[in-house]
Amino acid sequence: MEASNKSQIMLRAFSSRNFRLYYTGQAISLIGTSMTQVATSWLVYRLTDSAWLLGLVGFASQIPTLLLIPLGGIIADRWNRHQILLVAQILGMLQSLALTWLALSGTINIKYIAILGVLQGIINAFDIPTRQAFLPETVGKENLGNAFALYSSLVSVTSMLGPAIAGLLIVALGSGLCFLIDSISYIAVIIALLAIRLTSRKAIISTRQPLEELKTSFKYAFGFLPIRSVLIGSALVCCVWGFYLALGPIFAKDILQGGPNTFGFLMTASSLGTLAGGIYLTKHSNVLESGKVLALGIGFMGVSLIVFALSRVFWLSLLSLFAAGFGFILQIIAGRTLLQLLVSDENRGQITGLYVMASTGAVPIGNLIAGALASKIGSSNTVIFGASICIAGSILFMQQISTFRDLIRLNLRTEGT
Repeated sequence: MEASNKSQIMLRAFSSRNFRLYYTGQAISLIGTSMTQVATSWLVYRLTDSAWLLGLVGFASQIPTLLLIPLGGIIADRWNRHQILLVAQILGMLQSLALTWLALSGTINIKYIAILGVLQGIINAFDIPTRQAFLPETVGKENLGNAFALYSSLVSVTSMLGPAIAGLLIVALGSGLCFLIDSISYIAVIIALLAIRLTSRKAIISTRQPLEELKTSFKYAFGFLPIRSVLIGSALVCCVWGFYLALGPIFAKDILQGGPNTFGFLMTASSLGTLAGGIYLTKHSNVLESGKVLALGIGFMGVSLIVFALSRVFWLSLLSLFAAGFGFILQIIAGRTLLQLLVSDENRGQITGLYVMASTGAVPIGNLIAGALASKIGSSNTVIFGASICIAGSILFMQQISTFRDLIRLNLRTEGT
């Protein structure tokens, strides 16, 4: 009986039909997405054998998200989020099909990979903030924290399965098959979105210009300590995580003397760590402790990445990346949940857009910095440098925990009245 009650608590968001549909569609689609990420990174390094170009392509594919994400947040607030997601998924499928055709026809090169990466980055600028702002519409507010933990666990599982599958397929059949599977996987989320039934959401009519709305959103977000801490913390961990993502193929091939299978296992280990962190937070979702979770997650990730950078043993590299993934997801889930609970629906898309700009948008900056630094001081030293900054940031956040907790309590009490 006790085990059954625990299971119900951990899976309570599944009581919503819309959430179940959305979750199932994303489960299939995200596996294809993670396969493409691994296949693309390995293909770029195989074509160029350059740490700089590996980081540059990662930067090019994600910088449009960083630049356009505020606009994506405004559109997510003003337009129908359900319809935006449908259009974004269809465009993403077409982009993946183009990548598939180039790879299977043997005409793929670094220029085409970069161009298609830029196009995907533009799509993501509108898809990501809308997706996160849309999730609360599929589940009641009382289950929102559980829904984010479950969704983050899903991302972890698919990020674990995708690289492992991709590593095997790349060796046997090449990157093109990974791109083809990704193209097909989009169909699942499109079908799920078409099956979701929502109550009509009143369109938000604003007389302010987009730049004025952005200015107001920035002022609000950075003037409120909990949201400011979420944005800064997310930017920090995602930038440093970008170091690992950009340099992963180098660690697999040159440091651990492996191949695409090794790279896939490294990605799987970090994803397994994020899965463990997500499961942990489905049972421990006290929003008042978000500040503590943010600080500990950043520090734990930093220490673990230092161990990874120093490791020359495969099993130790896997364990350290598992721990790094655990710390990474603690910060990410706590930040996302807190953000959705503190903002109103009227500006949810804009604040979410700022969050995505700070988190997802920080990854390409991390890619670029990693590529430049690694060519000068080496991959291991580059990761150690970024991880050390995380540890310093964790110490600073720890000093603000009590203030952070009091402000969250006050804001939630105000929203309730």
